[in-house]
This record gives sequence, structure tokens and C-alpha cells, in this order.
Amino acid sequence: MSGIPEAVLREIGRTEGGAEALGLLVRDQHTRRLVLLRALLDAAEAAPAALCPPAALHRLRQDWALLEAAERTDRAAVRTVLLYPLAGPWAQRCLRGLTGSAPAPELPADLDHFSALAAAAAIRAGLPFTTRLTAHDGLLALPTLGALRTEPGPPSPVDAELADGRVTLRPGGGANSAPPVTVRLTDTGARSGDPRWLPVLTLPAVRPGAAPVPLDDTDPYRTAGTRLERFGLSAVTSLDDAHREAWARSWARTEPLLRIGGPHRSEETAALLHCLVPLSPPPGSAPSGDGAAQCSGTRREAFGAVLTSRPATPAYFASTLVHELQHTKLAALAAIAPLHHEDAAPRHFAPWRSDPRPFDGLLQGAFSHIALADFWQRYALGADRLAARDQAWAEHARCREQVGAVLPVLAASGALTREGRILVNEMIIVYHRLSADPPPPGHLARAASYVRTARMIWRQRNGSQRNGT
Repeated sequence: MSGIPEAVLREIGRTEGGAEALGLLVRDQHTRRLVLLRALLDAAEAAPAALCPPAALHRLRQDWALLEAAERTDRAAVRTVLLYPLAGPWAQRCLRGLTGSAPAPELPADLDHFSALAAAAAIRAGLPFTTRLTAHDGLLALPTLGALRTEPGPPSPVDAELADGRVTLRPGGGANSAPPVTVRLTDTGARSGDPRWLPVLTLPAVRPGAAPVPLDDTDPYRTAGTRLERFGLSAVTSLDDAHREAWARSWARTEPLLRIGGPHRSEETAALLHCLVPLSPPPGSAPSGDGAAQCSGTRREAFGAVLTSRPATPAYFASTLVHELQHTKLAALAAIAPLHHEDAAPRHFAPWRSDPRPFDGLLQGAFSHIALADFWQRYALGADRLAARDQAWAEHARCREQVGAVLPVLAASGALTREGRILVNEMIIVYHRLSADPPPPGHLARAASYVRTARMIWRQRNGSQRNGT
């Protein structure tokens, strides 16, 4: 037994989540992150010199001491850095490197990044310090704050100092350093008049009391190891001023649309979204506009991050958050309590994918799509423009038909755990509840035809699969 209250499981199964349910998921993920960081330090202490040379281990101990001093100064500020979503992929890769059988080529840079993480924590805590950091590939990233562009080439030193509330970065280090870069922390992020400093854009909080949301196009670990193209995602992108303004405008109009989808949508966004990673538009897509293609995704090791190209409209921005945060929610729940014991063989038909899916992928997809069906239905019922209502009904009908095509497979599984069975039962209840406010008949007919066609194409492409019928 997981100890998760049944009321919480039922709430999450409805793709909702109040303060208790969301708080449980967030606390567990944050605890796992802190344990991971401690395991990283222990692994470095135990690693042979071939993996962690004495000089690197000495530096790691110094960085840990700086983190501890910063935490004594301002614990919340330090946790902002340590629990940052994109610190997760770095920590996992670094730990793998320290426990591997042979030196990984990226391990020296990963160990250097711990110094930058400690410096960023001290900066946020307002703890004066002086240290030497290392830039790699012409960039020194300070997590949650931004990055310093340096001369391209081999790893190079950067002297960093925090004094009188001002960060001074000296590329090159010592007497031969380039002109220093001064960075100040403001309410809208870390700012500098020097073009070598690339700040992380901070988007306003979704609701009062929530944290602002970084739009991070500088962190070197935002897609490390993801093989984006394998999952149909485009590459990460760096934003110029025009693109930053476009993201900010779209974000400002998204929260009211989230609220149309139900108060729980704003609540889950405020609790779970801690970072947006901008992606390029999908290859071959049109420029951003009402018909522009989009791609998005999440990473289990980067809890709280959503990777996405800029949605075409604020409505699609809201639906992207609804969609991706269900993956975040369900992955966090499964980390506490396994939801099934099915194998990982990709053999199931899913109307939203052309390839066979493993059972877990089917469950994840159905969970996110039923949340989308609910969101678009509420949006259609609350929209005041005919065109917006028509679009929302079309999206609702498609998502609902897609879920209806796979719910029987999920419900028939004998490998669901107690928690998984409760979750799937609640999804079925939501699915039937949605029929209380049906879309116009034309939308239902087109959605049903869409799913039939998707199934036919899937069969032609993948042959006879056990659950493709």
C-alpha cells in the first residue's frame, strides 16, 4: 500500500488536484531531488581518481560548503536553484558519470556545472563570495539566472564575485581577463547592459502567491540526452527580443483561458509549472499563427519543466499546459505508487500516435487527452465568440473519441495496481460525464471518422498487433 489517500487518488484520476494532492506530489519530487544531490556528493567521495580526480573532489567539497552557507543565509532562495527542473537532468547525468565503469567525456563539464549551481544559489541568497567558474563551449550558465557568452574554444575560467548586491563576472580570469560583466538581480530577473549576458526571461506568476515562471533558453541541460527528434520534438532555440515579447504577450493572455477550463487548471499550473523551455517550430511548419504547427513535451527527470514551441494562440498555450502538466502529475504519482505491472512492449493502438505504444504510454496519453477533452468542453461552453466555440468543440470531440478508443484496453488490464485501478475508474467516470454536454452532431461524426481512419492507417503501418483492433 502506498499510503496515498483514496480521495487524493480519485481527485488525480479526474485530472484535477487541489492543494493536498498537488502538495503531496511536489513534496515527494523535491525530496527525491535533494536525495539525488546528496547521492551525487557521496558518489564523488567514493569514485576512483580516474572518474573524480583529487582536484575535482576538492572543488566539489568547496562548492557544497558554499551551498550550505548560502542555505543558512536564505534557505528558500537556495532551494529555488537546487529544485530547479533543469538541475534534475544534470544531477542524474553527473551521478551516472561518477558511478560508471569508465570516464564519460561529459563528466568534467558536469562537475564544473556544480560550481555554477552553487554560485547561482549564493547569488540568490545574497551571500557575498568570490570564486572561479568554468565556461564550456563559449558559455557559462548560472542556473535560473542566465548565461555569460564567452570566447568560443576550450574550457575557460570566469572569475565570479558577489559584492554590494552586484555580480561581477570576469571572463578569462586574472589579469588577462576580458572586460568584466556586471549583473544585477531585479524583480524581473538578472539584468545587465552588457550584450554578453543572456538573461532568463521571467514570466509573471500564474496567480497571486505563486512563483514567476522562467522561460529558459540558456541552460545547457534543458534537452541534454533527450534525443528530441525521436519523440517528434524540434530543437531548442535561443530567443531574441522580438520572440521574447511574443512569448510574454501570449503568456499574459493564457491564465484567463486556463480559468475557463476550471479553477483547478490555474491551481495545477501554479503548483507544477516551474520552467518553460522554448523549442523551435516543428520542421516544415508555417510561421506562428492560427494554423501553425506546434510540438511540446515533458521530461520525468525535469519535474516542473514543459518544453514547447510557441503555441499559435493563447487558447492553445493553455491547452498545452493542461496536456503536459497531466504527464507531470501522473509521472510524479507513479513515482510514489506504481500504477500497473504491464511490460514495456510497444503493441497498443493510440489514436494520437502512429506507432505502437507500451501500456504505460497508453495510460499517459489517455490521461492527458481526457484532461484536454474536459478543458475544451469547458472552453466551448464559456467562449463568447462563435469561431472560438466551434474550434473548441472540434478539439473536445476529437480528444473524447480518442480516449474512448483506448479506455477499454486500460480497464481490461489485469496488471493494474490498486492505485491504477482507482485512477482508471475515475477516468471512465469523467469520460461518461463529458457526454452530458455533447458537441454539435457534426463534430461528433468528424471525430469518430478521424479515429476510424487513424486505426485503419495504424493497422496498415504496423500489421496485426494484439491491441490494435
